[in-house]
Amino acid sequence: MEESIKLFKALSDNSRLRILTSLMEAPMYVELLAERLELTASTVSFHLKKLEEVGLVSKEKEQYYIVYRINPEVLDQSLSALVKPDAKNTQLEDDREAAYEKKIIETFFKFGKLKSIPVQRKKRLVILKKMVESFAHNQTYTEKEVNLIIANF
Repeated sequence: MEESIKLFKALSDNSRLRILTSLMEAPMYVELLAERLELTASTVSFHLKKLEEVGLVSKEKEQYYIVYRINPEVLDQSLSALVKPDAKNTQLEDDREAAYEKKIIETFFKFGKLKSIPVQRKKRLVILKKMVESFAHNQTYTEKEVNLIIANF
C-alpha cells in the first residue's frame, strides 16, 4: 500500500505528468525535456528523480547524456492492483472490527441478557448478528421456537 501511495503522489504533479507524456513518445535526456516543456533543466531533473524513485522511469547513460525511459511495467498496472490492501492492513482492519463488535456486545449485554436495543443502525446490526448465532444454519423454526430463542436474550 505504501508503494501505491508513493506512486500516486508522484503522479499528482502536472510537470511530472507532462514529462511522462513526453517520455511515452520516445526516450529523452534532461535538456531535451526541459526545452520541450519550457522548464529548467534542474526542475526536470528534480521531477525525474521523483519518478525514478517510484519506478516510473529508468535511466541509462548513452555517450555524454543520461537518457530517461518509461518503465511500462509500472504504468501497465491496473488501478485495482494499486489500491488492493495488503494482508497486514486487512488483518489489522479485521482486528479493529472484532474489538469494536466485542465492545458493543459488552455494552448492550449483561450476563448474556440484552439490556437494550441500540438506536444506531451499525450497533443494532452487531447485536442482531450476535442473536442470529443462536440459530442453526439450514434449519426451519416455528414461530414459537423463534420466540423462545429470542426470549433468552
